[in-house]
Amino acid sequence: MNLEDYSFWEMIVRTTVTFSVLLLLARILGKEQLSQLTFFNYITGISIGSIAGEIAAHDDTHYLNAITSLIWWSILTILVSYISLKSSRAKALLDDKPIIIIKNGKILEGNLKKSRLPLGDLNMLLRMQGIFSVKDVHFAVLETNGELSVFKKVAQQSATKQDVKAQIVVPKYMPTTIIADGKIIEKNLPDQGLTEEWVIKQLKKHGVNSVQQVFYAEIESDGTIYMDLREDNS
Repeated sequence: MNLEDYSFWEMIVRTTVTFSVLLLLARILGKEQLSQLTFFNYITGISIGSIAGEIAAHDDTHYLNAITSLIWWSILTILVSYISLKSSRAKALLDDKPIIIIKNGKILEGNLKKSRLPLGDLNMLLRMQGIFSVKDVHFAVLETNGELSVFKKVAQQSATKQDVKAQIVVPKYMPTTIIADGKIIEKNLPDQGLTEEWVIKQLKKHGVNSVQQVFYAEIESDGTIYMDLREDNS
């Protein structure tokens, strides 16, 4: 058997054994849906996959040391998961903890900054749950996996207009952000047929003299304005 044949079969054996070990470790580590993975789970999975790829692809890597590294990394992951399971403090330290972003229709600026979640991303997460207006939210919690859990206000839950035989009015506008962090979102105005002058006029009607005083504002479906003033102005 020449050197090339030996290298080929060595690669096949290394890959097969590595695949089997990785499969076994995956079963031991347990399973979670991708949407439930925390940041720690995510980077751990990538690291284990990278080690396995290094073992299979590079014949100059010492095989026994590499397999040991793969197994030891998995053991550390299991250990950390066990500690997190037994200690709420350790879990909060390792995986962080859920944080309230919206309370009773008001965005909590401090918590939003702590979570490093831009306003645009918050709006996107709300829209993904069919919520186009912040004022419809009683509580919104940013989970450790990056998903947003929302509890709507009671008036916004379940019953449809057909259920209560209410008059159905065609909305004039799609609820849209027009001010974020003290700045007018110019790109959102033309689609709604709005102008900056109109926005400023609406602010003055509500006793607000400067755009900088507003942390967040959106136009509602009926044309009214919902505003969330900065905390130092409330």
